[in-house]
Amino acid sequence: VVDIYAVSSFASYSGTGIIMTSDGYIITNSHVVSDTDIISVTLQSQKEYEAVLVGEDAQSDLAVLKIEAYGLQAAEFGDSQALEVGDVVAAIGNPFEQSFTMTDGIISGINRDVSYNGYQMTLLQTNAAINEGNSGGPLINAYGQVIGIINMKLTSHYSTIEGIGFAIPMS
Repeated sequence: VVDIYAVSSFASYSGTGIIMTSDGYIITNSHVVSDTDIISVTLQSQKEYEAVLVGEDAQSDLAVLKIEAYGLQAAEFGDSQALEVGDVVAAIGNPFEQSFTMTDGIISGINRDVSYNGYQMTLLQTNAAINEGNSGGPLINAYGQVIGIINMKLTSHYSTIEGIGFAIPMS
């Protein structure tokens, strides 16, 4: 898991990423890095790298970054299709720049259809605490395998909503 900071001429963004390969490919959410000028990635060792956006897809809200690093510990990916409501999960991220924060919960729903930026997505629902900065981070199962990529939580202008977060299933 890595922290991601992205800067555009208008704003700065913080998020989270997952190391996909030992040679520096990282997956995160498109909305964290889209239309930014500078992207930096910080490892748990506090070593910081400049990242290059290799590709992104706004519809799936996924992006791939590349840093010039080798010998990294890549995440282990699990089977999100094997999940059941009630399975224990944990969310890891960088909420409000509090690096490498972990919250726990369960899978609250599977195959939730959610509209996002004009696109329909089918997501996993969890009650693990999801906050700004968790985007792009892993939702892991009890075996430490990444089964989802955190991408949003429900919010309301009229009331407080807690415990309704979503992740893109690995499948």
